[in-house]
Amino acid sequence: MAISKVGVLGCGLMGHGISQICAQAGWDVVVREVDQAPLDKGIAKVEKQLARSVEKGKMEQSEADAVRGRITTTLDYSDLADCDLVIEAITEDLDRKLEMWGELDGIVKDDAYLATNTSSLPVATQADATKRPERMIGLHFFNPPQVMPLLEVVRAENSTDEAVALGFEVGEKLGKTTVAAKDNRGFIVNRLLVPYMLDAIRAHEQGVGSIDDIDTGMMAGASHPMGPLTLADFVGLDTLAAISDVMVDAYGEDRFAAPDTLQKMVSAGDFGRKSGKGFYDYSGDKPVPVDAGD
Repeated sequence: MAISKVGVLGCGLMGHGISQICAQAGWDVVVREVDQAPLDKGIAKVEKQLARSVEKGKMEQSEADAVRGRITTTLDYSDLADCDLVIEAITEDLDRKLEMWGELDGIVKDDAYLATNTSSLPVATQADATKRPERMIGLHFFNPPQVMPLLEVVRAENSTDEAVALGFEVGEKLGKTTVAAKDNRGFIVNRLLVPYMLDAIRAHEQGVGSIDDIDTGMMAGASHPMGPLTLADFVGLDTLAAISDVMVDAYGEDRFAAPDTLQKMVSAGDFGRKSGKGFYDYSGDKPVPVDAGD
C-alpha cells in the first residue's frame, strides 16, 4: 500500500519527533492532541529542530518550510479519517490507549493501517480494541526519533505479513535501521536495557559507586555513549518506572522491579531531564550529579 498521509496521535515527547520525520520523508502529516497547549508546544519543538538544521547547514530554508507545511494539527479525530497509516504516541497507559483506539477505529478509513509506538505494552491487546487487528503492528521509535536510528517493527498475534512488510517499508523510507521483534513486554531493546538501568540504580543505592563514577565507568569500560543513570534521566524516570511495572507483572522477576530510589524520585516529581532534576540537576549550565556534595 502506498502511503501519502500519516496520522500521529500525540504531539509530546515522541509524537512531535515522529511527525517531523514523517513530514521529512515527504508524507503529509496530521498530528492530533487532546488540548491546544501541548499541540502548540510540540509544534514549537518541530520548528526549533528545523531551524537548527538550517542553521547547521543540514537543510535549506525552503526544505524546512516545505516540511513544516506538510504538518497540520488538530484536536479532532475526524481529521485523521483519510490517513493511510496512523501512529499512536500518547501516554504509556493501556486504558487510555484502548479508549483512543476504540474511538479512532470507526473514523479512519477501512484500509488504513494502525501502529502503536508503545515501549512496553502489548500490541495485540490494543489491536483487539479495533475491528481490524490484522492491520495493526508496533512501530517502536526511540527518543529522539529525529536522531535515533533504530525502529523495532513488532508483529502482534493477528498482524498480517502485509502489515509487517509495511512496517519495514516505513522504516526504510525514514532511513531507520529496522529489526523484527515479537510482541513480548519490552520487545528487544527494553527487555535488555531496562534491567540494566534498574541495576545501575540499585548499585548506587548499595554504595557501589557515585552517580558520576557509575556513568563514567560504563562509558569508558563498555564504550557506551552515555551512562545508565544519565540514560534513565533521558528516558524519564516516570516512564522507566511505568515500564518496570509492566515488565515485572509480565515476567515476575525481581530484576524488572523498580528500586526504592526510583519510586521515591517519581513520587517527588523528579522525572529526570524533562523535569529539571533526576539523578542529575539540570538547572545550571551543565548537569550536576545530585550526590555531588555527599
